[in-house]
Amino acid sequence: MLQEFAAEFKLGPNQHIMLVVDQAGWHISKNLKVPEGLHLMFLPSHSPELQPAERLWPLVDEPIANRSFENLDQLEELLCARCRSLWKQRELIRGLTSFHWWPQTETLL
Repeated sequence: MLQEFAAEFKLGPNQHIMLVVDQAGWHISKNLKVPEGLHLMFLPSHSPELQPAERLWPLVDEPIANRSFENLDQLEELLCARCRSLWKQRELIRGLTSFHWWPQTETLL
């Protein structure tokens, strides 16, 4: 997967990307091969405020839980529809991804 990501963005000696990831077990492997030009930055453990989008996964997963799909196009269509629906629920998203002690900023939502 990382190789495909690196190829898509043409990473190498002259093109670099830093990918920020949490320390979930499935993000860390002793056998992980990181392509040239890709640099992993691991967030501290137990720091949800640094990755607020993680709190959205249960909402995104709702329509696909316990279902099977004939192909990836069906899955993609349903997920895109769900994301469009969530985009309209700005207060819900803001409530899940904001922390009261964060500085106030301008937002796109």
